[in-house]
Amino acid sequence: MEAVPYDKRNGKIWFNGQVIDWKDAKLHVLTHGLHYGSCVFEGERVYNGEIFKLREHTDRLIYSAHRMGFKIPYTADEIDTACNEIIKIQKVKNGYVRPVAWRGSEMMAISAQKNTIHFAIATWEWGSYFDPKIKENGIALNISKWKKPAPDTIPWDTKAAGLYMINTLSKHEAEKDGFNDSMMLDSDGYVAEATGANVFFIDENKKEIHTPIPDCFLDGITRRTIMEIAKDKGFNIIERKMNLDELNNFDACFLTGTAAEVTPVSQIGDYKFKVTPTIGELFDKYLEIVNRT
Repeated sequence: MEAVPYDKRNGKIWFNGQVIDWKDAKLHVLTHGLHYGSCVFEGERVYNGEIFKLREHTDRLIYSAHRMGFKIPYTADEIDTACNEIIKIQKVKNGYVRPVAWRGSEMMAISAQKNTIHFAIATWEWGSYFDPKIKENGIALNISKWKKPAPDTIPWDTKAAGLYMINTLSKHEAEKDGFNDSMMLDSDGYVAEATGANVFFIDENKKEIHTPIPDCFLDGITRRTIMEIAKDKGFNIIERKMNLDELNNFDACFLTGTAAEVTPVSQIGDYKFKVTPTIGELFDKYLEIVNRT
C-alpha cells in the first residue's frame, strides 16, 4: 500500500502559535529557508504518548537557531508545551515529532536580517526507520563518496536543513546500489557517521565500545543515552579518530539515533560484522528507559 504524501495527510499542525488544519500549513515559494537553507529542525520520538528527552531536543533546537544567526520567537517552556499539545491533539502514542523553524520571505538575498522567523510542529505515528526484518539481521552500508565538511567550514553542531543535502545524496547512492544506508567519512578520511545516525563498534573480548569523536557531526541524544547504558553494563567507551582499516578489529557494529534507535550493522563496504547479543541487550535497556519516560 502506497504511503500518503506528507502534504496530503489529515489532522492538525502547530503553526506560529496556532493549531491549524494540516492542509493549511503552507509557506511561500520565495521563502529564505527554502532558497538559502536558513532552517533548523529537530527529530523526536514519542513512546506511550510521551516525548523522549523533550527538553534536550528543545534546547538543541534553540541552540541550532542561535548558531544560524536567528532566534526562535518562543521560550523552551513554550516549545515543550506546544510539542506536548500537538501530540495529544493528533493522538500520537508511538511516533515522531518534527519541530522546525525558518526564515520567511521579507528579504530574498543572502542578507536576511529582517525576515520573520516562523515555527511549526508536526507529529505522526511512526514505526521502525529500517525494515524490522532487515534490521534483525543487520543492515548493510556502503562507504559514501561524500565527506563530512571540515568543522571550520559549517555550523556542524546544528540540525540545520542545508547540512543534510550530502546525507541525502549519500543515502540515495547507497540505496541505488542495494545498500540500506551509507557510512560517511570526515574531511580527513576518518570514520564519521551514517546519513542520519551515529556509529559504534564493539570489541567483545576487551569489553570495549569504540565510537568516532563528534567533532564534525552531531553528538546525538540517543548516542549519549546508549553510552551511559553501555557504561552501566561494564563496557569501556572509547571516543577517538577511527581509520577504515581498523574496522576488521571489531566483532559488531551498530547505529544509534532518534529514528534508527539501536540498529545492528552487518556490513560497511567490504567489512563484515556479527549481530551479537550485546546489541540486543543495549536496545532492550534503551526500550525500557524510553517506555518509562
